[in-house]
This record gives sequence, structure tokens and C-alpha cells, in this order.
Amino acid sequence: MNSNTELLRQLKIDKAHKEAPGGGPPWGRIATIGGVIVLLLAVGVGAWGFFARRPVDVQVATAVAPSTAATAGAVLQATGYVTARREATVSAQITGALTEVLIEEGDRVAKGQVLARLDDNALRAGLASAQASAQAAHATVAQNEAQLDQALRDATRQEALVGRGLVSKQIAEQTRTQANTYRAQLNTARRQAQSADAQVGVAQVNLDYTVVRAPFDGVITDKAAQVGEIVSPLSAGGGFTRTGVGTIVDMDSLEIDVDVNEAYIGRVQPAMAAEAVLDAYPDWRIPAHVIAIVPAADRGKATVKVRVALEQKDARIVPDMGVRVSFLERRGEAHADAPKGVMVPSSAIVQRDGHDVAFVVADEKARRHSVTLAPPVNNDMRLVTAGINAGDTVITAPADTVVDGTPVHINPSTP
Repeated sequence: MNSNTELLRQLKIDKAHKEAPGGGPPWGRIATIGGVIVLLLAVGVGAWGFFARRPVDVQVATAVAPSTAATAGAVLQATGYVTARREATVSAQITGALTEVLIEEGDRVAKGQVLARLDDNALRAGLASAQASAQAAHATVAQNEAQLDQALRDATRQEALVGRGLVSKQIAEQTRTQANTYRAQLNTARRQAQSADAQVGVAQVNLDYTVVRAPFDGVITDKAAQVGEIVSPLSAGGGFTRTGVGTIVDMDSLEIDVDVNEAYIGRVQPAMAAEAVLDAYPDWRIPAHVIAIVPAADRGKATVKVRVALEQKDARIVPDMGVRVSFLERRGEAHADAPKGVMVPSSAIVQRDGHDVAFVVADEKARRHSVTLAPPVNNDMRLVTAGINAGDTVITAPADTVVDGTPVHINPSTP
């Protein structure tokens, strides 16, 4: 009974909360509820705006101008560098101070041309000393020859006198022994003269080492020492001793080394036609072909090195230039024009609202571009004939959440 009474008391309407006079609604309570709803909506809109403005991490690639490789059936593209098969850092074969350096970067030199000279005063003195010793040795030889000749004549006369009984046989034998002694001394003097001549040769070679010459025809790409510095074939002097005078490169030996992913190395064959495009001259197409596939893989990069020969030599091609190589199924026509448009990764092209589009990064935002596509060249690249310009940064594999104006952040791991 008491419990029922308590329940009835709780259900009783407090007079303080009765409707306003005239039976109207409680406007104060409605206003409060409306304010709460507006506040919640504002918070929601603010949160949506925060997350909507948060940049999206994306992978990107650069749209590049196509080459004739696109029409010649490119089966693979790879990047690499121009290298010289014949390159040498030229140094002296002895340690010495430079008195002349006759080269500058860019100079063309011929085989045997003098590049530098070392201080040769001590070596010239050594050569003069060796020559004097050799002359003395040859004078000794001449003296011993004269003594031997006289001893032989004396021995002959003594033997004749012995036959007539005028002198004893012992005296004749002593004379003959003296002649034999002079003969032995002459042989020794001749050996000493030969040794002295060899010392002259050594001194001459050392003196010749003070002149640094070009080992082959080429171009000087680096001048490593100046007059007054000490050069040595060994780094004996630490930072105060140069180990080379300069670097010479045989420009006729230039070729390209490219690293091909081992998953695609099966597409490359020896003597395969190729086309090279230097990063410095993107509109210049250089015919090339595969020299060899180096039979060794790089475990860290999972690549195999391929040597590519350049079929055109030009002064614009220099070592260590970056280059892109397209390996071709067949040799393109010499007069073939590069197709119009730009090349982009196939993953950069997506379907939106039934149209082919690509997203270009501009001012850290994704900008939607409708594109016109040419027939596929390969599974990796597509030729875009309209809608994108060369050099544009396109988003590869854009997510469905990426729309026109979406803030983006380029992923640092982008190749």
C-alpha cells in the first residue's frame, strides 16, 4: 500500500512546471533543446571539416614525353647512367713535387702527350753520376784489354826463348799465368761495365718517370693537382700528397649501364635493339643495342646489370649522365616521329562517372583531369593524348576518396 502511494506521488505534476497561461507550450525548454541541437551540429560540421581537410598520402609519378619506342614495341624500360669502359686516373710512378701541370678540364689529349712534369734535379744528378761510373768502368775495360794484349805478346816471346834455351821454362810459365790473370780481370771489368750501363738505364727510366704522359687518346674530366703539390703512386703523405694528376676518359668507350629488375630480365636479350634518352636532352632519341647481360645479380636491389651500347657518338654525351633505356621488340624506323601526348603509369588512369580521368597534384591538392587515351602500348604505361602535360605530377592508383580538391601529401617512398 505504501509503495503504491509513493508511485502516485512521483507521477504528480508539479505546479511550477504547468503550462503557461493560455495553454501555450513551454518555450524556454524548446529554446534550450534547440540550442543543444545547433551546438551538436556545429561540432559535427567542424569535425567533418577537420577530417576532410586532412591530407591524403598518395604515390605519384611524372608524366613524360613519349619516344619512338612506343611505336617500335617497347617491351621494357629501365634507368641507368652513362659510363666509360676506358677511364684512368693518371699519376706519376715515383714520388715528387710538380713543377708543371699542362692540363685543364675539358682538354683533349693524345696518347703520349705530356700532361705534367715533376722536379727532376736529383734524378738528373743521379743519371749523370751513373753515366760517369759507366764511363769509368769502360775505361777500366780498355785498360785491362791493353794489359792482356801486352801479356799475351810477352808470353809468346818467353815461350820462343824457352825453345832456344835462352830462358827457363818457369819464367815462360809465369808470363803465361800473368796473361791469364789479365784475361780474368778483363772479364770482370766487362761485367762491371755492363752493370754500370744498367745503372744508367735505371737512372734514365727514373728520370723519364718525372714526365707524366697520356696513356691513350681522351678528354680530361678532372684536374686533381696543382704546381707545387707532391704526387705519389701511394697515399704516403695523407692529405698533403696527391695520388693522381688528373682523370682521362676515352669518350669513344662510353656506354650505358642499367639495372633491370630481375623479375623482368627475361625480356632482355643480347644484341636486342634499344633506344636511349638522356635526362639532359629528353627530346633526343639515341639508337642503341644490348651488349651483354652481366651474369650477376645485386642481392640488395634484386636487379641485374645490362650493358647497352650507344650507336651514335656525340660531344653532349658525358659520363655519369642519367639515361632512360627502352628495350625494343624491333628496330623503329629512323624517320618515325614520337607519338603526341605524354606517357603515364596505367594505374594513374581511373574511371569516374563513366569517364577516364587522372588526378594531377597542384598546390598540394588533387585536381581531376579528364583524359583522352591512345590504344595501350604495354601493361605498365598508357599514352595520354589530351588532358595532361609533360612534367605534370600524377597520382598513381588514387583511392575512391580522392576527389577534385582533396588535400594530398606525397608519400616519401614514391620512386
